[in-house]
Amino acid sequence: MEIGVGLDASLGMTWADQVQLSRESAQLGYTSIWTPEGNGTDSFHLCVQRWMASREVVPEGVGTGISVSPVMYRTPLSFAMAGGTASEITGGKFIMGIGSGGAYQPRARRVVGLGRLSAMQLMRDYVTVVRGLLSGETINYESDNMTYAGLTLGMSPPPKTPVYLGALGPQMLELSGELADGACMNWCTPEQISWSRERIDAGAAKAGREPDEIKMAEYIRICVDDDEDVARVALAKATMGYALGPTVPTERESQLGYRGHFARMGFEKELADLNQMRADGASRDEVAEAFPTNILNAVAYFGKADGAAAAFKRLSEGLDTSMVRVVAARPNLDSVRAVMEACAPAKIEAA
Repeated sequence: MEIGVGLDASLGMTWADQVQLSRESAQLGYTSIWTPEGNGTDSFHLCVQRWMASREVVPEGVGTGISVSPVMYRTPLSFAMAGGTASEITGGKFIMGIGSGGAYQPRARRVVGLGRLSAMQLMRDYVTVVRGLLSGETINYESDNMTYAGLTLGMSPPPKTPVYLGALGPQMLELSGELADGACMNWCTPEQISWSRERIDAGAAKAGREPDEIKMAEYIRICVDDDEDVARVALAKATMGYALGPTVPTERESQLGYRGHFARMGFEKELADLNQMRADGASRDEVAEAFPTNILNAVAYFGKADGAAAAFKRLSEGLDTSMVRVVAARPNLDSVRAVMEACAPAKIEAA
């Protein structure tokens, strides 16, 4: 299993911090550095900068990747251009993860000017076209979402760029097995990882592919502090935006996205209780304080540093690449470094 580290915008890093932490990641033995993407800093540029910084420690640089970039932000051609360029610069040490983001939500589509569509079909379109372009194919493709006639990528030869698909539900997991190079997962119990592998393998079988061709990568949140309550609340706040969403969901929304994902893992009652708190006017701090520790312990780790490595290893079972997604207990780089050091690959292997 490869062990990477995930650093996101919530950590408040400057560009100088990015460079320094990338060097430190390489020194600690991490084989890759990952980032999610929102609508702020361009993650392709960020990945290249991190790779360049890591070369001061590892001459060829460590791997780098995005998990994931929402497809609503770019066309398939711009994904292929950006991903191919990052691969070319890094000598093939870049993995591009793309996902549906909020495409299943009408309000998210309205923000970027998209009408009603199928998120599943959208991802089928993007994976097919982006992988085709990066393989040097001439794309002739038509669907309800897009039409291309003779589209090619002007990079010769096209840089080898693995395309991973952000996947949680059964259909998206099967699609990753059918079409993608890997699946980018998130917030999974070990049992959910095993279940996901079965769905991916089913998709691979449908397409006549070997299951071990499709890799599984996942972020695993880790938050450490000598004060376990501080770590618990910080992790709860990091979890809430996914498990609960920004607003109390409708019945339909409760079945979709991350909310549906947590419900599939058996946490429907706990989430319903928290949503009732929100509906009754509870503050974010009050919901975080009440957030059930059984959910946090099932998919992540909070607590003292000396327990992090063993927990991370347990939560990583079945993965090809497991990323230590840093959750800072306190708003400073010392909290970031504490997680990176607690889950350094040598400590994971020894746990």
